Amino acid sequence: MIASLATIFLNPLPLPGVLRTLSLLPLCLAIAIVYKTTRCARVREIPLASLILWVTIVAGMYAVGVGLLVMYELLA
Repeated sequence: MIASLATIFLNPLPLPGVLRTLSLLPLCLAIAIVYKTTRCARVREIPLASLILWVTIVAGMYAVGVGLLVMYELLA
C-alpha cells in the first residue's frame, strides 16, 4: 500500500501548462470556503464571501505569476 502511494510521488503524472494552471482553481476555492466558514457569523454569508475571496486569491496568484514572468523576461 505504501509502495503504491510512493510511486505517485516518484513518478508524477505529466500535466500540460493549461491543466497546471487550472488545478489552482479548486485548491483556491477549497481554501476560500474553509477560511470564510471560520470567519462568517451567519451561514448565509458564506457562499458570496467565499466567491469574492476565491476571485481575489485567483486574481492575485495570476497577477503575481504574470509579474514574475515579466520580470524574468526583462532580466534574462
